[in-house]
Amino acid sequence: MSKKSMRHQEGDPNTTGHSWDGIEEFDNPMPRWWLWSFYACIAFAAVYSVLYPAWPLIHGATPGLLGASTRADVAVEIQEFADRNGPIRQKLVDAELAQIPNDPELSGYARNAGAAVFRTWCAQCHGSGAAGVQASGYPNLLDDDWLWGGSMEAIHTTISHGIRNTTDDDARQSEMPRFGVDDMLDKTQIADVVQYVRQISGQEHDAALATAGATVFADNCAACHGDDGKGNRDLGAPNLTDAIWLYGGDVADLTHTVTYSRAGVMPNWNTRLSEADIRAVTTYVHGLGGGE
Repeated sequence: MSKKSMRHQEGDPNTTGHSWDGIEEFDNPMPRWWLWSFYACIAFAAVYSVLYPAWPLIHGATPGLLGASTRADVAVEIQEFADRNGPIRQKLVDAELAQIPNDPELSGYARNAGAAVFRTWCAQCHGSGAAGVQASGYPNLLDDDWLWGGSMEAIHTTISHGIRNTTDDDARQSEMPRFGVDDMLDKTQIADVVQYVRQISGQEHDAALATAGATVFADNCAACHGDDGKGNRDLGAPNLTDAIWLYGGDVADLTHTVTYSRAGVMPNWNTRLSEADIRAVTTYVHGLGGGE
């Protein structure tokens, strides 16, 4: 830009007094529509802060003259739907557990409500699809392998009281010995019984070690898992002959299990969920495909 073009022309407004490399900025006023819009926003903000909750305090915020509360509005809506569902939820509580899946109205409501309960409280461990996490102790709820049974009554008890927790006296309890840590079996015996377990579960194994492991199994493991290794639901002892493993079925995982034991914990939900919610999620889990 030439010096001539940068000079003030007749009729030009005043400048701000700032100059950048010889370039000066005109001091043009803001458009009136913009200024009035700006002032209106300021006025609106002032009125809003007086009428509605706006200013944060140590405990909460200023309530505003109108006493408006979005939290209260949500609570009202939640209560409205709770009141509408009240009759069927009471019917769900009063019904025999085994009959719920046979009642179209109850089962339809329970499965929908149970799915919501599951996604909120159970998916963190069992996964959003209920497939669990193998080798981490979170069981797959889609199969038909149930440690304590897969009937409506059995699932309801497990959800209500949990497993091996310290907050419910009626929690499911089972304890596998730490055969290696407590010197009940030496490393050779553990290696033998691991090969035997792989044999009865149909996996690749060392036949000579498995033969020796059969005796170790009979002397130390059959009391809980049964002579045939098919487990005992009353004790929470898993079936070792199928292809379903809660903590993994390879040599390393089985060796770790026999040496150190496993003891997963599930919380009792009877202090966090209502009876209707427990029955709803029981119906949902039972209907996933593995229920009995």
